[in-house]
Amino acid sequence: MALAELIDISVAIHPRMHVWPGDPPVRVDRVASLADGDSCNLSRLELCAHTGTHIDAPLHFVRGGAPVDQLPLDAFVGPARVVRVADGAAIGEDDIQASAVREGERILFRTANSERWAGPGFLTDFVAFTDEAARLLASLRPRLVGIDYLSVQPFHADTAGVHEALLGAEIVVLEGLNLAGVQPGEYELICTPLLIAGCEGAPARALLRR
Repeated sequence: MALAELIDISVAIHPRMHVWPGDPPVRVDRVASLADGDSCNLSRLELCAHTGTHIDAPLHFVRGGAPVDQLPLDAFVGPARVVRVADGAAIGEDDIQASAVREGERILFRTANSERWAGPGFLTDFVAFTDEAARLLASLRPRLVGIDYLSVQPFHADTAGVHEALLGAEIVVLEGLNLAGVQPGEYELICTPLLIAGCEGAPARALLRR
């Protein structure tokens, strides 16, 4: 498999990256350095489990839900479909119906968010699902749902309705994608979260291949 066939849709982790307000900032500290005479270069990482491109497991919002290390690996690898949502403030029920979601599929929603990753600071007006759209999406039973910002749920949401609808239906949620330049269509998704025992989420590297 040639690396040129792969499309990286992850967000690189670095200290100046966008993080959810209130989450711990990213720290990457060099604790040993060849330049200082140490035997190797060695770094220490500090970050939230929901930093950058990451997986939400049901445990994130569902009491007794599965943690990330208990999710089936085949949920993260296999055929996937990228759909382009018309520019708007939110992904609504009409957008879900137009996307013709199929049971068991992995579906990634590309919105105007992808073109805004390069901007300074965290976006509070990012495009996310309405509660109604999330309930409709959950009823259609996709296996994995991805979105191109740090949450499937609007920043100013009064409840956790979007997360509860999707995770309560045992749908894997993949957040923090960068789908800029990715055309709608059929792909292979290769995305594995870090194996963190008992955790409600984990950072992931996400790749697409035609």
